[in-house]
Amino acid sequence: ERLQDWDARLGAKLGARVVALTGETATDLKLLEKGQVVIATPHQWDVLSRRWKQRKNVQNVALFIADELHLIGGAVGPTMEVVTSRMRYISSQLEKPIRVVGLCTSLANARDLGEWIGASSHGLFNFPPGVRPVPLDIRVQGIDIVNFESRMQAMARPVYGAICQHAPDREPSIVFVPTRKHAKLAALDLLTFAAADGVPNKFLACEPEDLAKHLDRISDPAVRHALSFGVALLHESLEADERQVVENVFASGAASVLVVTAPLAWGLSATCRLAVIMGTQYYDAGGAGSADYPVTDLLQMAGRASRPLVDDHGTCVLLCHAPRKEYYKKFLYEPFPVESHLDHFLHDHMAAEIVTRTIETKQDAVDYLTWTFYYRRLSQNPNYYNLTGVTHRHLSDALSELVETTLADLESSKCISIEDDMDVAPLNLGMIGSYYYISYTTIELFAASLTAKTKLKGLMEIVAGATEFEKFAVRPGEPQMLRHILNHSAVTLDNRRTTDPHVKTAALMQAHFGRMKLSGDLSNDLAAVLPDATRLLQAIVDVISSSGWLAPALAAMELSQMLTQGQSEKDSALMQLPHVDKQCAARCAAAGVESVYDLVDLEDDTRAELLQMSDGQMEELATACNRYPNIEVSYEIANEDEVEAGDSVEIMVQLEREMADGEELGPVIAPRYPKRKDEAWWLVVGDVKKGTLAAIKRVTLGRKSKVKLEFQAPADAGKADYTLFFMCDSYLGCDQEYEFSLDVKEAADDSEEESGGEGEVEGEAAEMD
Repeated sequence: ERLQDWDARLGAKLGARVVALTGETATDLKLLEKGQVVIATPHQWDVLSRRWKQRKNVQNVALFIADELHLIGGAVGPTMEVVTSRMRYISSQLEKPIRVVGLCTSLANARDLGEWIGASSHGLFNFPPGVRPVPLDIRVQGIDIVNFESRMQAMARPVYGAICQHAPDREPSIVFVPTRKHAKLAALDLLTFAAADGVPNKFLACEPEDLAKHLDRISDPAVRHALSFGVALLHESLEADERQVVENVFASGAASVLVVTAPLAWGLSATCRLAVIMGTQYYDAGGAGSADYPVTDLLQMAGRASRPLVDDHGTCVLLCHAPRKEYYKKFLYEPFPVESHLDHFLHDHMAAEIVTRTIETKQDAVDYLTWTFYYRRLSQNPNYYNLTGVTHRHLSDALSELVETTLADLESSKCISIEDDMDVAPLNLGMIGSYYYISYTTIELFAASLTAKTKLKGLMEIVAGATEFEKFAVRPGEPQMLRHILNHSAVTLDNRRTTDPHVKTAALMQAHFGRMKLSGDLSNDLAAVLPDATRLLQAIVDVISSSGWLAPALAAMELSQMLTQGQSEKDSALMQLPHVDKQCAARCAAAGVESVYDLVDLEDDTRAELLQMSDGQMEELATACNRYPNIEVSYEIANEDEVEAGDSVEIMVQLEREMADGEELGPVIAPRYPKRKDEAWWLVVGDVKKGTLAAIKRVTLGRKSKVKLEFQAPADAGKADYTLFFMCDSYLGCDQEYEFSLDVKEAADDSEEESGGEGEVEGEAAEMD
């Protein structure tokens, strides 16, 4: 939403290049290079700015705007705090001014926040909550019913009454509800009340035939029905293009009421005269049932009732459980305080700073904390942070204890080493975790669980066991669906407890491979799981290659292909192509067509007969076939006849893609993957018989590339057989392998012979720093 808005305002009118980061490091670095205005989430900027010493474009940032800075007390708070502190630290280290601007709602402790970002007393503006572009009239109504569902039903009539009272002439109104089910019920209730009043089209501000062409584009019957009577309905499970249609109809004024689920409040660009918050609780699957919305969310919802230059005032009606009425009155009418909770999420951020050598001793770690908002608040609110006093000694002891416990945890998970009880240094696991933005507990799990014998099933369970997936709590009614998925999946899991988020993640992956139809919520969960799982697999490949195991590394690469294309490794590679299903792939297999290359080589008539597709479908298939990688691999071993035992062996690999002149290499064609994905490859040298991996390198390939791999020859003289693997991370069926042998001679001088067998594996994790 912000990208579209700023692109129109800054890009079209001022000629500024506005870009939004994606979360894929390679893509983001290119975007950062070409963009003048860069839009990023705290997590995306954290990934890029961690290695600021090597990245000139991060150092070149002149203005850093931290929007919604009051969220420092929310879920993304610790990351927001770290990136803002880092920008100030970069500015001081480079002795180059970076202007930091913080934007937030009215706060009780705004002075601390302002001083933390470096704002002087002249640069700090904290307005009372009542100061808005359009004055907002907030009304809080209590409903004295304990049961959640009964209370929601009782709110239907007051919501209709509020719309009739505050928006009588079809002024735009937005109703926020907790879930998709409540959204559909609320829309139906509004239509029922309007019909009972004898005005069924009360909310429709256009002719029904004008809406017809828009209604045809919506597949959800409840949304279509509500919209036909002027009530727009938005929920998380709507397809992006359908959601755009609904938003456009509401924005045009044709529908005067928008019913929207609370999680969409932050991404909503629509504004209105009246905002109704129908209930302040939601079902928290990971907690103890129902939980209150954060006050920041309520302020965001209330803030939608703001149309500068259109209305002279906006209205927000908040309906809540009666005992909570006074609480909301206080926090919606008065500035509220924010506190840091960085101390609970410090491990990964500290590990990242140790990897980039910003922290090299325990004293550096304490100094690092003094840049944070957490340090500012320690002395201001000691009780909140379990301090018994605010003297210099108390603060010093608290920081030292926090650093000691954090570093001890990181050391026990083998991410860092501590020498002489003072100096800290990163270990390989810490580097991998920091590079791929992975929790230290996850990287510890990977190191403990992976073995030389781990197969595809084990890899899937290890990925699903990552800490990153604990947030995908199981909702009511889902265990039954997950059980159904697991019963119809190719791989049987050892743990089948369907209330476990990790089992849910594994089940969603299995559904993805089997191309099963999922409900809206599960489908959204899968879309969030896949990009994380792909990143975790890249880290797993690095952890495995550090141990020098070949088979599990190749299996992890295959799993990455399966995740991208949404199919099993046993399925035909042709099923990656659009409109090719199991029956079509079976027909092709019977005719001896196994791979995409075989299909391309067929005569046009034979191909048309086999595929039985329409012209439009054939066109899409042809586009996908042309994008499918066709790469020529050649290699040469330096001084092949002079390799001695323990020597370093160099192999030069030449890669050349078959593509037309001037053709741009677009993203991977993967309709089942939720985000844009750029293709990458692994070059691996290994000994298949011994199961050892000698060298690995991850490469991105345009038209041509020349890659050098180095590995250590065996310690014993004689013939050594190796295989060069060229593995894709996105497409199935295009991997290549080449066998070669080395005639290893006796070392010239035994006294200088290298000790150790295969030696260190040369991998990208080792090259990170």
